[in-house]
Amino acid sequence: MRERRGELLGTAAEVFAEQGYNATTVRTIADRAGMLAGSLYYHFDSKESMLEEILRSFLDELWGRYDRVLAAGLGPRETLEALVTESFREIDRHRAAVAIYQKESRQLRAQDRFAFLAESQRSFEKTWLSTLERGVAEGDFRTDLDARLTYRFVRDTVWVAASWYQPGGRHSPEAIARQYLSMVLEGIAPRT
Repeated sequence: MRERRGELLGTAAEVFAEQGYNATTVRTIADRAGMLAGSLYYHFDSKESMLEEILRSFLDELWGRYDRVLAAGLGPRETLEALVTESFREIDRHRAAVAIYQKESRQLRAQDRFAFLAESQRSFEKTWLSTLERGVAEGDFRTDLDARLTYRFVRDTVWVAASWYQPGGRHSPEAIARQYLSMVLEGIAPRT
């Protein structure tokens, strides 16, 4: 039962990512899963509950990984590198959920059921900004770095990868993270 539920959530995530949440019907998800629409209600009480579980699972896993990075006592540069790498790994594991989050979270945050999205966004911002600001203070990053602008650039350029990344493709998430970090860090490292 739990395995089937996971399969159905995976199917729903793919459909939501492809068609958008509002355009997706329970019938579309059921058709893709090879079942009758009414049968989905045996597993979920609504389309909203499927979306909520998809997004909560993704964010819970991501924050578990981020929390381990933050607890590791790394320097700012190493913390930034680890956060970026974990982000690309999450795109690899949950590409559809990341795509949904990117496309839908702004409008969903207004609903009480999805208030956790706004809380997560605030935590993202705090985590990334504090890492960048600490890096400036400790000399790992340039003193003229605008931390908020850099945060937005890094956030957007990392997470947009969900729109083009294909799990099992030519590059591993770690290889993409290394290339990305090489490009970014050469631009924010102190000038010598």
